[in-house]
Amino acid sequence: MGHILMCHEIVKTDFVQGRNCSLVDAGGKGYIDLESGIWATALGHNHPRINRAIREQLKMISHLGTRYPNQLVEETAQDVLDITGIGDGKCTFLSSGSEAVEFGVQAIQRITGKPLLLTFQNSYLAAYGSAGRKDSQAWVLFDWSICTHTEPCHCLEKIPFERIGGFVFEPGGSGIGFVRFPPGKIVREIAQRVRETGGMLMANEITTGMGRTGKWFGFQHYDFQPDIVSLGKGLGNGYPVSAVAMKAKVAERLENSGFHFAQSHQNDPLGCAVAREVIRVFHARDWVGRGNTLGKYFLKGLQRLEKKYDLIKEARGRGMLLGLELRPQEQLSAQAAYRALLEKGFLVGYYPAGNLLRFDPALTVKKGDITRFLGTLEALLETTEQ
Repeated sequence: MGHILMCHEIVKTDFVQGRNCSLVDAGGKGYIDLESGIWATALGHNHPRINRAIREQLKMISHLGTRYPNQLVEETAQDVLDITGIGDGKCTFLSSGSEAVEFGVQAIQRITGKPLLLTFQNSYLAAYGSAGRKDSQAWVLFDWSICTHTEPCHCLEKIPFERIGGFVFEPGGSGIGFVRFPPGKIVREIAQRVRETGGMLMANEITTGMGRTGKWFGFQHYDFQPDIVSLGKGLGNGYPVSAVAMKAKVAERLENSGFHFAQSHQNDPLGCAVAREVIRVFHARDWVGRGNTLGKYFLKGLQRLEKKYDLIKEARGRGMLLGLELRPQEQLSAQAAYRALLEKGFLVGYYPAGNLLRFDPALTVKKGDITRFLGTLEALLETTEQ
């Protein structure tokens, strides 16, 4: 792999086939993918209906210029607005989650004219742009863990809400891997104050959307409707398509502001064909509900291990978004556990900063694969403690 730029750690280079949560390498060894690629294949690798939709759209047209969105784009926009609860709003389709978040951020800045945006300190929003930099000149980063939850609560008093144009909310609080969910009371209080001072609410659902947290979207655990929702990853089930959905009044204000944006693959028919079929597959069977049920089973298994082994500090999760935090000791680091599990045929996420393993399997994962993984993990813990 001498011609691939090393932008990040590369561990294995010979996977050649995938189906649902199973991967096979060039040597014929099988693996269970508990990361959904990069948390994207919410319906598993190589899904037959999605593959068929790609083939059928390729026979017609895959790409059009930004001036020529066709009826397929309109239909997919309606589907996205329906699942996000926005209804009569508007959408644009892009290629990546970072684009979708940055687009929403630029829209808020353009519409409100306010100098600041608010997000939680550990949120991962984008790989670039204002959302990626989150510099102090434009962003207020709030650490919700400092809140004492007492009455009255003064933890929000230092936030200059009158200068906040929007609250960009990542519902999992887990974009950098910690799998911590902010308390509903804090989220709702922030949302109320932002709206009262003329700001907007945006949900970053790149990681938490498409059933990942046991509901269609993570913001639905917090009982409010955002003005803007950014989608990605699971929307394309591994195909690079993302979307920005916004309420009708927001779209009207943005269009009237003279805002212009053009991207080479904006509203591409092929990407929209994939997104539309993904949504249809979700509707054809209650994959969100199934993922929630299996996620509870997975979490219960992790919590059983937490009670049994001192190596584990905490097991936590919501739907198919789960984490296992190990105690800070030399016996077993998250990186060592990751490599041991990879050797046993399981792909998981790991985050050295939190000494945490992360699990984000497809909602279509087999219960037996979860059971087998839990057994493998327990054997690793047992051997380490001995």
